[in-house]
Amino acid sequence: MTFKTEEFLLNLGPQHPSTHGVFRILLTLDGETVVKAVPIPGYLHRGIEKIAESRTYTQVIPYTDRLDYLAGMLMNWGYVHAVEKLMNVEVPERAEYIRVIVGELARMASHLVATGAYAADVGGLTGFIYTFRDREDIMDLFEMISGARLTPSYMRVGGVADDIPDGFIDKCRQFLDYFPAALDEYNGLITGNEIFQARTQNVAIISAEKAIEMSLSGPVLRASGVNYDLRKARPYSVYDRFDFEVPVGSKGDCFERYYLRLLEMEQSAKIIRQALDQLPEGPIKGKVPKVIKPAAGEAYAEIESSKGIMGTYVVSDGSTNPYRVHFRRPSFVNLGYLDEMLKGWKIADAIAILGSIDIVLGEVDA
Repeated sequence: MTFKTEEFLLNLGPQHPSTHGVFRILLTLDGETVVKAVPIPGYLHRGIEKIAESRTYTQVIPYTDRLDYLAGMLMNWGYVHAVEKLMNVEVPERAEYIRVIVGELARMASHLVATGAYAADVGGLTGFIYTFRDREDIMDLFEMISGARLTPSYMRVGGVADDIPDGFIDKCRQFLDYFPAALDEYNGLITGNEIFQARTQNVAIISAEKAIEMSLSGPVLRASGVNYDLRKARPYSVYDRFDFEVPVGSKGDCFERYYLRLLEMEQSAKIIRQALDQLPEGPIKGKVPKVIKPAAGEAYAEIESSKGIMGTYVVSDGSTNPYRVHFRRPSFVNLGYLDEMLKGWKIADAIAILGSIDIVLGEVDA
């Protein structure tokens, strides 16, 4: 005898811990199997791109912190990089090295949240506590250099706000010396856990062809075997001076998307150590007028953020405020394939699949 079931709709979120913010997915279910998924963002939309039109170029910087608030330094960098391109500003060498140091620390902080939150998503709360324990060391470093922990507003057009304070380099080296032991803990506690592996391996596989077709980027793209990282493919700042590898997967499942972030943290630590060793003396700000007023024109610049490629498009009409600012947000773009990723999987798998993308809603909704 064959039993027929009737499809029904289930709202996952927006008020749900495993949606990683105020995000809603309208699931069409056949029993517990997902037939269709409609992602519905917008609950955190604050109009940052529109607000930028009524702020000076420098006043826009604190708003970028609120995009991917787990990697505020990288958001700062992505925006000022575009304005510098618009103005043809040359950034001093020391400032570029400092940007790399704090940018890679931000990448590690973001990946620590992704790792811990993902462990919690699939039932391992202890992993969440361990990663946040170690993230506190990075937050302490950010507080030393910028005065803030989560929203640093540290970058400036032409450089950075302040030079490295006394004690920062020593504290940073202490963290780098300790971090390999922390990675070993994560691998023992999360990566090697049989239940975690059963929940993530061979789940929601994305082929390399589909990842490219959908414009995916960051660890989500590289887990599918596509070796593309802007720091290597189109080096900006001083990334071409460092020896590091780009971790690449082969299967493109949930497990590899998770594991690549651990490997990337290892490479970020390697970059930071080299940057500290090579850190030159000199100014931290380029020649930029006190009142920033670019000539009419437009510019687009990209950086490799923790979630993927962050692009910033800036249009100037010759005034002190940008005429238009638009952000290419990797979390938003990476969500574009979520419907296909969820089809055919169970409700419990849907949590593991969404978590493997590593979204942050401040960036999705802008």
